Amino acid sequence: MGTGKHRAVDARRQKMGSIVVAGTIPLVVALVGTGTANAGPDRSVPATEADRAEQLGWTGEADQITGTDETGEAEADPSQQWPAAQEPNVRPYQGLHIPEDTLSSLQWARPMPDKKYLAPIDVLHLPVPVAPVPPIAPPPHKLRFGDVQVDAPEWLYREQAIQLNDGAAQAEANIATFLDSVGMERTRSDRIASQTVGSAAIGAAAGTVVASPFALFGAAMGGVIGGAIGLPFAPIGLAAGPMGAAYGAALMAVPLAAIGAGVGAALGAVHAFSAPPQALSTPPEPESTPSESAETPPEQGDTAPESDPAQEEASS
Repeated sequence: MGTGKHRAVDARRQKMGSIVVAGTIPLVVALVGTGTANAGPDRSVPATEADRAEQLGWTGEADQITGTDETGEAEADPSQQWPAAQEPNVRPYQGLHIPEDTLSSLQWARPMPDKKYLAPIDVLHLPVPVAPVPPIAPPPHKLRFGDVQVDAPEWLYREQAIQLNDGAAQAEANIATFLDSVGMERTRSDRIASQTVGSAAIGAAAGTVVASPFALFGAAMGGVIGGAIGLPFAPIGLAAGPMGAAYGAALMAVPLAAIGAGVGAALGAVHAFSAPPQALSTPPEPESTPSESAETPPEQGDTAPESDPAQEEASS
């Protein structure tokens, strides 16, 4: 599972971060210059201690806040600490506690549905307003894409894993909500939505694997072209090399991954739509046969019956 612990700083990541910071400096300077140019003339108004106390939310008279010593100089109130201003527009986000081993941030998630029952396909109709279907919470330490569940890799940070799970769960819930709106029963909607998302994930992975040789070629070509374009603008222009490599790889891999995801989603939806219904019923009790109901004769013991002593004496 992605734990988000401190990791060794990658030299390439550190270099890229320095380039990004260097690139944002002109933007920040431009924004600051624009704000200064648009600002009105400075009107310095001397603020009294009472005004400052009112701005900081203090109560009491100004002489109680500042106070004076024997020399007549103002001395600070020891009960107040600097900085004393409070941040505005604070809206704490409160909700239910989500276990640390669960990679999700969805407060309105629901548990995994029971797959022992599957409703048949009823008469469908045009979409009508229905209640939104809550997303499904993933199992602990898992990445969940519909009916596909994999272990969270160690190299994946916790925040990125949560974003993946939340995005897949929201997409699945949206599909289930639409299927509910056209008249499908809840179990059938969950089945189609989960298999659609899971098959799309498998198709996207397969498309990425197929596109990997083309992605390497595109990354090499993009890196060379980007480096050649950015070389005259070194050192900032050197960022064009990695950017060109990423663009070239994505240009080759993304289309095939999208095609694989679309094909996988269609196959999963068709398979789930045509799945036979499964009734929710208790198995019948086995009926007793006439041979079993007939009384069986008592079992004979292994020991012989005891003889009468009087008969033994008469015979002797």
